[in-house]
Amino acid sequence: MKKLIQLTVNDREVEIAVEPNMTLTDLIRYEIGLTGTKKGCETGDCGACTVLLNGLPVNSCLVLAVQANGCTVETIEGLETEDGLHPVQDAFVEHGAIQCGFCSPGMILSAKHLLDKNPNPDESEIRAGIAGNLCRCTGYQKIIDAIKSV
Repeated sequence: MKKLIQLTVNDREVEIAVEPNMTLTDLIRYEIGLTGTKKGCETGDCGACTVLLNGLPVNSCLVLAVQANGCTVETIEGLETEDGLHPVQDAFVEHGAIQCGFCSPGMILSAKHLLDKNPNPDESEIRAGIAGNLCRCTGYQKIIDAIKSV
């Protein structure tokens, strides 16, 4: 039996009926239509589905949509402004930290969270801030350099 939930996604109020076993990833991708949030391992190991839930990075594949009732969700699509890309997104492009792009939304949201908490992290803090986000293309150094540059 579906349950009616209300949440704010990228500053937009959403009210929707969901199955009790629907993940937040599936809600975001298939019901709301924001495909920047990627489905990877679906076990919380890769970070491709990372979103900010009430300001904190979470693996949305491990969160049921009903658990997000009353919450605020920010996806990669929510970072873009009228002026263009978010500075973290720009830095990823400028430093070649985006290869295939599959991990990029989760990495960028984790980096944004880190930089919001600590605007001048050292390399070990950056590595800790993106831990749980796997990348198979860049070898991480370009990602770290991009985050440092912001």
